[in-house]
Amino acid sequence: MKKILFASQNKSKVSELILLTDTYLEILTLADLSYTKEIPETGETLEENALQKAKTIYNTFHIPCFSDDSGLFIDNLNGEPGVHSAHYSGNRDHGQNNQLVLDKLHGASNRKAHFKTIFCLVLSPDEYHFFEGEVHGQIATESKGNGGFGYDPIFIPEGYSSTFGELNSSVKARFSHRARATQKLIKFLAESFK
Repeated sequence: MKKILFASQNKSKVSELILLTDTYLEILTLADLSYTKEIPETGETLEENALQKAKTIYNTFHIPCFSDDSGLFIDNLNGEPGVHSAHYSGNRDHGQNNQLVLDKLHGASNRKAHFKTIFCLVLSPDEYHFFEGEVHGQIATESKGNGGFGYDPIFIPEGYSSTFGELNSSVKARFSHRARATQKLIKFLAESFK
């Protein structure tokens, strides 16, 4: 079984990703390697942040690794919170971030939004690859559901009337932005690791 390191300290992301991966691949986490340092995210794009995180961890452990950065992009807010999604309210607090979005969209008729995930896979000091996944939908008028994490309780994906926070995790795993990016990453790894 091939091993690869997921450069994330977000336990929810790790759990979600492990559900999506094939049996030939063992996902190692930073917790498996007792790595607890804060990983810098100073880029102005999702791609820059994903690359920065993956390179930081690759340079530390010298094994193939990947990282992600994700964001919620809201049409009516000129793409906010975007790359600043994790700390939109000034804190890494999901509840406060969600409430700020709901407050800013209060009374708005255009509630279109999309989630985007970028994975960056680093295989060597000079070789890295990006994989993108998106899902479109709209922002709910109130927070609903306790499932998922982040903005899931206020995001209603296209074709559904429930938020990601209300949908079963197996349903979300089929078509979420992270699932779509993961499918591209897994396909690439399956071909690369043959």
